[in-house]
Amino acid sequence: MAASKMKKLLRVAAAMGLILAAVFLSSAFAAEEIKIGGSGTGLGTMKLLAEAYQKKHPGIKIRILPSLGSSGGIKAVLEGAIDIGVSSRRLKDAEQSQGASAIEYCRTPMVFVSSSETGKTGLTTMELEKIYAGELQTWPNGGRIRLILRPEAEASTDDLKNISVAMKNAAATALAREGMIVAVTDQENVDAIAKTPGSLGVSTLTQLVSEGRQLTLFSYNGVKPGIENLSSGAYPLFRSLFFVTAPKTGEAARKFGSFVRSPAGREILQKNGALPVASGGGR
Repeated sequence: MAASKMKKLLRVAAAMGLILAAVFLSSAFAAEEIKIGGSGTGLGTMKLLAEAYQKKHPGIKIRILPSLGSSGGIKAVLEGAIDIGVSSRRLKDAEQSQGASAIEYCRTPMVFVSSSETGKTGLTTMELEKIYAGELQTWPNGGRIRLILRPEAEASTDDLKNISVAMKNAAATALAREGMIVAVTDQENVDAIAKTPGSLGVSTLTQLVSEGRQLTLFSYNGVKPGIENLSSGAYPLFRSLFFVTAPKTGEAARKFGSFVRSPAGREILQKNGALPVASGGGR
């Protein structure tokens, strides 16, 4: 009888051991996490890509952090605080020397947007130059134009300044005026545009689509912003988005990066206002 009980106890102990081992292995596998952060303009699409990837890889958890900005994301990758950075600018020499590597995975139209109807459907370069310089201050419907600006060092500000020499001067003039609304992050920028009557600001098509933002988009010099017009070269204004990794970036994160550039990932990008870059050119 004692021997029989001992055998039962041993079987129970063995079964419990197998269960505990399975739970441990399951927990260890489920704990594999990929952290992504950086430029806010690309995070909405990253969330959608992450959701699609996790459905196919249930053992992987992808966490998208609030906007860190391009510089913040690159720094966090280099320090090992996150696995992948999303950047809307090219790497600086100092960042490359520290081991950062960037792949351009998509381009998205840079767009001019407002919170409401203004009496206009499009803007020209000359009109934008006058608006930012303060020479044109009202919309055709009589409402006041309220600019939403970005900090001097932001990629959006560089994009504006690169439109023309006159726009470079006009953007600097706008930033120097007192009482202007200056949004720090991409999400704060779109929030400010949405809640300010008569607003005019700059965003990207992929952020607006992926985040479900309902804003008025203007055509630029008679061309509507869209990935078809961007692809053909008809729409000239765009923002490149880069996938940033470092020597500390693990294999799981690199596999997710491959998924972003796969046919399934490219389809998600295209549906959300981003034109995939086939070559995956490094910067």
